[in-house]
Amino acid sequence: MAQDEAGRELGRHERYRGDYPIVVEGLTNAFGDQVVHQDLDLKVRRGEILGVVGGSGTGKSVLMRSIIGLQHPTAGDISVFGRSTIDSDPEVDIGVRNRWGVLFQGGALFSTLTVGENVEVPLKQFYPDIEPELRHEIARYKVVLSGLPEEAVGKYPSELSGGMKKRAGLARALALDPELLFLDEPTAGLDPIGAAAFDQLTLELKETLGLTVFLITHDLDTLHEICDRVAVIADKKVIAVDTVPNLLDLDHEWIQQYFNGPRGRAALTAQALDELRRHMDEPVAAHAVKALDKPPAGKA
Repeated sequence: MAQDEAGRELGRHERYRGDYPIVVEGLTNAFGDQVVHQDLDLKVRRGEILGVVGGSGTGKSVLMRSIIGLQHPTAGDISVFGRSTIDSDPEVDIGVRNRWGVLFQGGALFSTLTVGENVEVPLKQFYPDIEPELRHEIARYKVVLSGLPEEAVGKYPSELSGGMKKRAGLARALALDPELLFLDEPTAGLDPIGAAAFDQLTLELKETLGLTVFLITHDLDTLHEICDRVAVIADKKVIAVDTVPNLLDLDHEWIQQYFNGPRGRAALTAQALDELRRHMDEPVAAHAVKALDKPPAGKA
């Protein structure tokens, strides 16, 4: 069963109160001769949205899969809610695994089940004694909570847009009222408006439900807008975990290319302008934006 930091077993509906619900120590993941992670350490703070970034092939998804038990590490230890998930019996770990929800890339929905039936899958697994009527009602509530219209409950994944599939996957991830929420590239493939709406929904759910969010993303706007801290994976380990402004000051080639490249600067400018608009009247803000866009005197 899940434990608090003092080693006391948590009741089924008792929330974890420790500082770090996820602790990764000395993690090594290797596939044959290819070493993806080596001596990787990471602590995720309770109640934060932690963004996880890194270049292609650095093992962001592998790290998430290791934490939730889908990838067995070569070495190291991972503790979730005070309980090591390495070499543990899945049946014994029910007290850990019903405390997290996972949104995989693309939603990973069962194509032969409706959205509502997809959301009911974890409910059937962990709460088999729930009456069907109550289970249907819980699924309907989770679908609406994820931002989908109520009529989406009866639709099949093939009838949904890409953005709707992600929200349906989110509804399933929220089915068990988790404390931990894992999101793997949740805004990938979404248009800017859809991505911004999903970011806002993630932030609202985190604050309303008291979630800790582990968020893998390449979206610089997401990192600036909703992440409390960002973990950077490079050189087979987490080389830095900090706020975006502090990461900008680090002298590491990949970090500088990522955050201070053209897209990084554009995201930073957009975030600064949003802050400006929030604190100023619209006409004044518009004038300030024009002033920022105007080149200095004597410059082309």
